[in-house]
Amino acid sequence: MLNCVPLAITSFLKVPHQRLTRIYNQDIALSTHSARESGRELRPKNPLRAVFMGTPHFAVPALDTLASNPAVDVVAVYTPPDRRRGRGRVMEPSPVKARAQELEIPIHQPPSFRSPDVVDELSELNPEIIVVVAYGRLLPAEVLDIPRFGCLNLHPSLLPRHRGPSPVPGAILSGDDTTGVTLMLLDEGMDSGPIIAQRTRSIGPVDDAESLTTELFRDGAALLEATLRDWVSGNVEARPQDDEQATFTSKMERADGLADWGRSAEFLWRQQRAYTPWPGLHTAWQGKELKLLEVAPLPDGDAEPGVVVRADGGQLAAGTGEGRLEIRRLQLEGRRPADAAEFVRGYPDFPGARLG
Repeated sequence: MLNCVPLAITSFLKVPHQRLTRIYNQDIALSTHSARESGRELRPKNPLRAVFMGTPHFAVPALDTLASNPAVDVVAVYTPPDRRRGRGRVMEPSPVKARAQELEIPIHQPPSFRSPDVVDELSELNPEIIVVVAYGRLLPAEVLDIPRFGCLNLHPSLLPRHRGPSPVPGAILSGDDTTGVTLMLLDEGMDSGPIIAQRTRSIGPVDDAESLTTELFRDGAALLEATLRDWVSGNVEARPQDDEQATFTSKMERADGLADWGRSAEFLWRQQRAYTPWPGLHTAWQGKELKLLEVAPLPDGDAEPGVVVRADGGQLAAGTGEGRLEIRRLQLEGRRPADAAEFVRGYPDFPGARLG
């Protein structure tokens, strides 16, 4: 996702040494990498100088992990400039900035790293490591030479699967049973840097992109905590990704959430979960947008694609290209969300309607 632009591998990766394998918990994939001769121990008396870069709320656990480590000194937090949000268009800080203020960590908010002055300012902080979590800003090649122990990134997929800006929606939409989070060293490609460690997580039937992303980044914070000491000391290696196994995601657009009733009920169910909270699964009825907030595939039966029917158990459902899709919660444009029974009380002609 757009939490970073991977940077070129620094020269310390050119010096191979004994390969070690470590399991940080039972569901972590193994990692190997060519560690540095210049590794050092993490000690509170000589803390590691770190810079954290991040933006949304799910990046906060990783910041807390670094800030709570007595052997790490977070010398600065980088986050984008404040933005106008809400109906009142009030300037609001990012969640990472708000947390950094609570932690009393110096904050930098450059719009980009295109300016040499911005890069120089970062260099003057003398960070030994940079941790990037959903930062949303491009990092130029000049930044890679700054930290002694590289720029590390948490990516919410099991790389090389689901590179790009939408890995969590990509995993759900693809019907993956398992996903995870990857701690990687940034290089110049798109999420193509060497893998330091991974942690897996099953995708449950109630998981959507919002909830799963939050959980994956909590896992990522724990993985960072479990791995950092060995990474800095040179006792863990990073393995290159297999580019031939890579899959790619694209930036989400509103049209991605449009229901195609010719698809299967199973696919539409995954689509609704993959695109929660945005753009959601939506269709049209009576010239208005209709959001399908909670749906589920029914085990049997069929109906004409896009036509609303009553299922055998009384559920509200729509026909699809394969099976029927139960509609549990929905919201008509200009109205508040409602469960199916409440919606039909307000719109008794909805059963039998054609959607789309």
